[in-house]
Amino acid sequence: MAEALPEAVLGVGRSLTGRRWIWRESEARLGLAIAQRAELPELVGRLLAARGIGLEAVADFLDPTLRALLPDPSLLVDMDVAADRLARAVREQETIAVFGDYDVDGACSGALMVRALRRLGCTVTHYVPDRLKEGYGPNPAAIRALCARGATLIVCVDCGIAAHEALAAAVGQADVVVLDHHKAEGPVPRVAAAVNPNRLDCTSGLRHLCAAAVAFLAVVALHRTLRRAGHFAGKAEPSPLDLLDLVALATVCDVMPLTGVNRALVTQGLKVMARRGHAGVAALLDVGLVRDQPTAHSLGFVLGPRINASGRIDEADLGLRLLLCDDPVEARAMAERLDQVNRRRQDVEAEVLGAAFATAEAQVAAGQPVLLVVGEGWHPGVVGIVAGRLKERFNRPACVAGLAAGLAKGSGRSVPGVDLGAAIIAARQAGMLQTGGGHAMAAGFSFLAARQEELHGFLNERLADANGLPGAADLVVEGTMAVPAATSALAEQVGRLAPFGAGNEEPVFVLPRARVVRADRIGKEGNTIRAFVEGEAGGRLKAICFRAKEGPLAEALLARNAAPLHLCGQLRAERWNDQVSACLHVVDAAPA
Repeated sequence: MAEALPEAVLGVGRSLTGRRWIWRESEARLGLAIAQRAELPELVGRLLAARGIGLEAVADFLDPTLRALLPDPSLLVDMDVAADRLARAVREQETIAVFGDYDVDGACSGALMVRALRRLGCTVTHYVPDRLKEGYGPNPAAIRALCARGATLIVCVDCGIAAHEALAAAVGQADVVVLDHHKAEGPVPRVAAAVNPNRLDCTSGLRHLCAAAVAFLAVVALHRTLRRAGHFAGKAEPSPLDLLDLVALATVCDVMPLTGVNRALVTQGLKVMARRGHAGVAALLDVGLVRDQPTAHSLGFVLGPRINASGRIDEADLGLRLLLCDDPVEARAMAERLDQVNRRRQDVEAEVLGAAFATAEAQVAAGQPVLLVVGEGWHPGVVGIVAGRLKERFNRPACVAGLAAGLAKGSGRSVPGVDLGAAIIAARQAGMLQTGGGHAMAAGFSFLAARQEELHGFLNERLADANGLPGAADLVVEGTMAVPAATSALAEQVGRLAPFGAGNEEPVFVLPRARVVRADRIGKEGNTIRAFVEGEAGGRLKAICFRAKEGPLAEALLARNAAPLHLCGQLRAERWNDQVSACLHVVDAAPA
């Protein structure tokens, strides 16, 4: 017997963006109990219950602190060994090389380690490989070059767990400590220490940490080791807490679940970021026009894309150098350059997306559960973003690759419940890929052009269950509210559940039968719609819709006929000149 579909909210089985609206499951009695015991509004109690927060965990969820949630670093396999080796490097003032990755997590974990070690007196150099010339992770030539520059310890951050051959180049010249979080398939490299919560033999339960969080725990463990040895006797011990802005940025941009210790790291990191103690981060906030208190949204949609853009199509280490910069004037110039690079990246992405979309649409029409789109000359720095766009549009795993000289290099993105990383690893083990790896939601790979059809068939067979997915992901709704009830006070109460992101999605509400009484396009590109809506019971509410260049949703909001709409969106409190108002951030709509 086929499984019954969940009840559609207000009967919306297909919205203007093609989605079905469904209710988020929650236990009403638990929500009421939470509200009563914690003296919270009933709505907040229901939202907490829907997120699986038990009565005893409410306080730590609403006020996540490192004191309560930070784990003992020693839970991670090899962490104590890593701390001992780092401590020896500090005591003996060794030259240390930090080898990172070109994405946000790599830049942040690299900057964190360089800053932490430099203020402990070490001479520290850093290295980020060129995406096009060297690819991801350590390579023998780069490792040998770092050793030649005098490094006696190499710290690999956000990479290294599978770099057996490359790291072997350091044997006899430098020790290696790996601080990574990527999925490990078998034995770890023969290095001094390999700290990775995703090692097969690691039972820490911390698989959800990004590399910057692993690096932060390593710094905590290093300080503890030095403290126990009396290293700080008679002198001030630098606090690693001012590095939390880097951990927060990496955690959000690497799409780690904002629960447990990650929630504490991001919450406290946002407080550090608001103080603008790092010139590079402050410059990024200014260039991105983030004038208020930074939020997880600021990190994921303003700062992160600019840092990522450099690693995709420009100097691989520009983001890292910005995060290490302490000169405000120099930092501003670097941030403005990153902003320009990001605009160029958007243009390159748009060109690839147009061609990729047409091919993907044909594959969907043919009933293929996995999208595999390849284009001659497509820039490998944007294929991951394009794969993400296709995944969002068609709600199925999407792999996109650029072809050059008969070799396709690409990235894939998946949907919840479909493990793309495991399928890519299996394809590599079956000999169809030159390189390949990743995790459930994302993967990277390369293959010979002649094997494209064979690879596509393999992925389709391996991930055949994706064919049962709807054409667009369901939109999960928390509740309905009348326009007069959508107040700034309610918006502030909902905001207590922030930071929002993976694992703690921002609540979505429906305003039934609302009428748009005014709507205009705003912004340089005109891609944002600002509107004012009224409800059947009266009241007026400001609404805003981003990424609304075209399509049925934009058309409905801008229509002059004032036909009633069910509007779906997030209710947020906005502050301007010490005044607080409510605003609905529209994500979908349906004819009422």
